[in-house]
Amino acid sequence: MPMWFAYTLIVLLVITSILLTLLILLHRGKGGGMSSMFGGGVTSSLAGSSVAEKNLDRYTVLVGIIWFACIVGLGLWLRLAVPGS
Repeated sequence: MPMWFAYTLIVLLVITSILLTLLILLHRGKGGGMSSMFGGGVTSSLAGSSVAEKNLDRYTVLVGIIWFACIVGLGLWLRLAVPGS
């Protein structure tokens, strides 16, 4: 596999790591968390979670899947690129 593939995965891994950290910090915890700082503290849904929280959950899962795929892709690339492993 070409070397640019590994560099692309590394850049994508760094970007998704930062995004995943920020998205997790935005989630509301038991004490309100950082999400209440940005207006996420107001909920008016009968289901117990607002549309913003549901979208935040979806984005977090999506970024987590991309992050996991980058890790698996880098592992496979290293296995194929390094002879004798």
